[in-house]
Amino acid sequence: MLMHLRGLRAASLLACAIAFVPALHSQSSKTFDARNPQTSAALDREVRADMNFLTDDELHGRGSATRDEHLAALFAATQFQSLGLAPGGPDNSFLQKSALPDPLPERLKNRISKFEDTPRKETWNAIAILRGSDPRLKDEVILLTAHLDHLGVAAALDGDRIYNGADDDASGTTAVLTLAHLLSTGPRPKRTVVFALFGSEEIGGFGARAFLAAPPVPLTSIVANLEFEMIGRPDPAVPAGTLWLTGYERSNLGPELAKHGAHLVQDPHPKEKFFQRSDNIALARQGVVAHTVSSFGLHTDYHHPSDELKTIDFTHMVNAIASTVAPIRWLTDTNWKPAWNPNGRPEAVKAAPATSTTPQ
Repeated sequence: MLMHLRGLRAASLLACAIAFVPALHSQSSKTFDARNPQTSAALDREVRADMNFLTDDELHGRGSATRDEHLAALFAATQFQSLGLAPGGPDNSFLQKSALPDPLPERLKNRISKFEDTPRKETWNAIAILRGSDPRLKDEVILLTAHLDHLGVAAALDGDRIYNGADDDASGTTAVLTLAHLLSTGPRPKRTVVFALFGSEEIGGFGARAFLAAPPVPLTSIVANLEFEMIGRPDPAVPAGTLWLTGYERSNLGPELAKHGAHLVQDPHPKEKFFQRSDNIALARQGVVAHTVSSFGLHTDYHHPSDELKTIDFTHMVNAIASTVAPIRWLTDTNWKPAWNPNGRPEAVKAAPATSTTPQ
């Protein structure tokens, strides 16, 4: 009964959020201009609204491969649909469902054993496509991604047991949703843009694996991938107003974006090996020039219930998202292509098969 009531409350929250989406988008439907106070204020409202939903306790920490991750994916899919984007999932859907291994590997069972016992049978991605306008460039793709999921609810923990994952990675998910809005309501990009929000990153990248197994566009058409992860707080290790790019030295993408106005610098935490620790690595191993944009300053709320909405620096986060709009627009409209630097591309690793089916 308790689980049923929790489900009803979460479904009600989702219904209210979905009803609010069109009105929210209409407030800032003009081409984004960071110098315009009205559009900047609208962007702030949009970012806060998305973050409020994704970090709400009723989503129970968006546990990987749970019904709450599914609700987050539905929320994103509804936003994509309201923007008039094309569906990127199977059978004209904005959702891509993928079965997890059955039975789960022992290592994964041990990893999730400290969280509430809930079915972990399938994961969900939300995918949308903004078709390019240029006859020569529309078959080239810029991929913008983040992960929807977090850790869920602890089985036994004193006090707060919900891992809301505000910075990790509601902030990145919100960035992709916001960029989808800004890119789709301005001049249509020359290249195609795919927006993909992956499930189950926290338990092994199963959403990204499903995307690679059944991509909405040929993988060879993807010119670049930018993953957004943990941009909700500034990193004191870099200048104020700056984001960093994992694997900055591995390709020429980061330096080129910086030349065109991106506030991007090299990852100041190389010992953490962040380039290998987000969904971009799965694409990079397939040859796609793929990096993660972040400002994670190694704060102690990482993977703790204390990663909550109240810890988010919204001035930093909104400015961070705004700072990427013009450079990404340049990337979508140029015929320049990034390339790996010598020895920059990671070695390919054969991934376990992922089964993608039509969402019900």
